[in-house]
Amino acid sequence: MHQNVYLPAEFLSKIESILPKHLKMDDFISACQRPLRKSIRVNTLKSSISDFMTLAKAKGWHIEQIPWCKDGFWVDLDEEQTPLGSTAEHLSGLFYIQEASSMIPVSALFSDSTKLQSVLDMAAAPGSKTTQIAALMGNKGVLIANEYSASRVKALHANIERCGIRNTALSNFDGEVFGSWLPEAFDAVLIDAPCSGEGTVRKDDSALKNWSLKSIQSIADTQKKLIESAFHALKPGGTLVYSTCTLSLEENQFVCRHLKDKFADSVEFESLSHLFPGASESVTDEGFLHVFPQVYDSEGFFVAKLKKVASIEKSDSPKTKLGTFPFIKANHKQHTEITHSLKDSLGVTLPDDSTLWLRDRDVWLFPQSLEPFLAKFRFSRMGVKIAESHKNGYRWQHQVATALVTGNEGKIIDISVHEAREWVMGRDIRPEGVLGKGEVIIRYNNGILGLGKWVGSRIKNGLPRELVKDKHVF
Repeated sequence: MHQNVYLPAEFLSKIESILPKHLKMDDFISACQRPLRKSIRVNTLKSSISDFMTLAKAKGWHIEQIPWCKDGFWVDLDEEQTPLGSTAEHLSGLFYIQEASSMIPVSALFSDSTKLQSVLDMAAAPGSKTTQIAALMGNKGVLIANEYSASRVKALHANIERCGIRNTALSNFDGEVFGSWLPEAFDAVLIDAPCSGEGTVRKDDSALKNWSLKSIQSIADTQKKLIESAFHALKPGGTLVYSTCTLSLEENQFVCRHLKDKFADSVEFESLSHLFPGASESVTDEGFLHVFPQVYDSEGFFVAKLKKVASIEKSDSPKTKLGTFPFIKANHKQHTEITHSLKDSLGVTLPDDSTLWLRDRDVWLFPQSLEPFLAKFRFSRMGVKIAESHKNGYRWQHQVATALVTGNEGKIIDISVHEAREWVMGRDIRPEGVLGKGEVIIRYNNGILGLGKWVGSRIKNGLPRELVKDKHVF
């Protein structure tokens, strides 16, 4: 039990005043005192759901599908020997550890099966929803992942890279700038807004340590500015999903009503009552999902889906200073040379919806759909670095393994669990009964671990230093 969770009396009184009539306060408190169930989302860019289910069965994991996400599962397993985050499958990006209710916003964003070519994730770190969006986009189009906190961008990029995402560009701005700098530029916008975190007590027993009614109002003021910016950045006919991991009306329903009050008939609320079986238990009069933790045995959460019915003029459109763009697009000859070299070296084919760009000796892969944004906006990180050039050719980067390898390449070496453990600790390996030459792709249990190079009878380890583990995992 999680009995030490801090629940201020004033907070409980507030919850009691907004709790739907069919729910009970005793059940709410009891749910808050229970640890969360483990949940993961299969990364369909790297693994099929059926392959994951086979894997889970082989490992003795008990899994249960999450109703609102066909890729999501609650997982019951013994983590005493190997924590879920230290498994080979997690390290190679086959799945993402994600709280179940946090999968709802992206499911809502894609619920009408419309293909989205340009998406903005306005508050993206650490990347659970960004990676979920990218998977549903099939790595196509362009996904702008913005994070205001500079210290969290590193974790965001690491998760994007681990999950094999190549259609994403990262930015580091206050979300309020997008409405002015990129007006009506996106098919869809997700704003998982910063909030008071009332719904997170099941994973953090001190989440409400600094809770107060005054702080809620201050946060709500910021949320209203963010949702206005998101609405301006949305194309007419586009979809906006607003979500929080909190329960207060001020940070949820009132923020959405503020947008409706300001832009009237240009804003249309879309009901989520049929998003999944049982959604009606949490739906509000407006069609929003207001999820209390006892209903689905999850975190508390709020999700609203809105449509932009008509264009809205933005009076102020300040221009950002872009500075000198440090990349040059590869010409036809350079593109052909790099493409052939990659195919000859590793058997890897470049996706046809991407373009190659050069920066000094570095070779980068950008999604084609990013190009219209390059003259309008400054990014902190774009695309995938695939190579460094040198006098004898190209030195392929780890991102080739994470983002471009499909598993069908001829130059793949399958290694044992012992060799895999050595590999993630940064050591060279000597696969038994196998010899080769040149560069190779390293795979363990259907997960791609990286690139290596034959040196005699051993494979030289090419794992980036920041990914090397200092102890045995899996």
